[in-house]
Amino acid sequence: MRQLEYFVAVAHERSFTLAARRLHVVQSAVSAAIASLERDLKVTLFERSAQRVVLTEAGTALLPEALAVMDAVQGARDVVDELGAGMRGKVRVGLLPGLGLVDLPAAAGEFRRRYQNVELQLRVEPEGSAGVIVGLRHGDIDVGFLGVGAGSVPRELTAWELLRVPQVLAVPVGHRLARRRSIALAELADEAFVDFPPGFGTRTLIDQTFEAAGIERRVVVEALGIDNGVQFVRHGVGLGILPGYAVAGDEQIRAIPISDQTFQWSLYMATLRKRKPSAALRALLGLVSTHLRHPDGTELGADLVNQQN
Repeated sequence: MRQLEYFVAVAHERSFTLAARRLHVVQSAVSAAIASLERDLKVTLFERSAQRVVLTEAGTALLPEALAVMDAVQGARDVVDELGAGMRGKVRVGLLPGLGLVDLPAAAGEFRRRYQNVELQLRVEPEGSAGVIVGLRHGDIDVGFLGVGAGSVPRELTAWELLRVPQVLAVPVGHRLARRRSIALAELADEAFVDFPPGFGTRTLIDQTFEAAGIERRVVVEALGIDNGVQFVRHGVGLGILPGYAVAGDEQIRAIPISDQTFQWSLYMATLRKRKPSAALRALLGLVSTHLRHPDGTELGADLVNQQN
């Protein structure tokens, strides 16, 4: 277990020095443990140089298995803890920029009050859903939010669908299309668009849809999140394909249905399939389900805990 713990720490930090600091041990102990593990397995787990430490193919294959073993041990500890001092451990969560469909501050606050011995870490993945997926693969996070189209969740992940979110064409009031009741996709060929950077699930969905229709799309702004995208549309920089809830009631933006596309995406919470959710993670999933906001603005509760079984 100590060898696997040291291996995961080096894989996470990409550095023997930083892994030693994280583990509160001397670097020589980490190096010795990794060398011993490599001898036992008869493979090289890391490519080492003065500039970087990178997982080999064998190391990449071992990482999810090592995480699964550590999760199983933590699960055994959870069972004992629940009978004694209460739930313990750590949950690291990958967030999407500008995620407005979950009241995360309320969910995190309630989690901390209920489970004071569990360390909850939240971090925004600036590369969107693609960054969350990489974080899960590398073991940098335990669970993450994904905003992707139907059938776009990688098979290596277990995902719980929280909400389905249809989108509309967001048009500034002064635009020539602002008075339309609906619009076909082909009519948008010459327009400038506000969207999110490549790697965001909704950007991938929209790009693929336009490409499949043979329409070249011009993105002039890559926004930092939904609210930021709305601001650029409001000021006439470009059109946006955005969730209806994000522009509802905005007097400077018209929400126009796209007659032949919904661009619907789903919000998921996901973990690596080979990692069994800990008791702390299951508790967090249950709390998130009670702090969802439906795309029409109403509160929504979903039973995610039952979906885990």
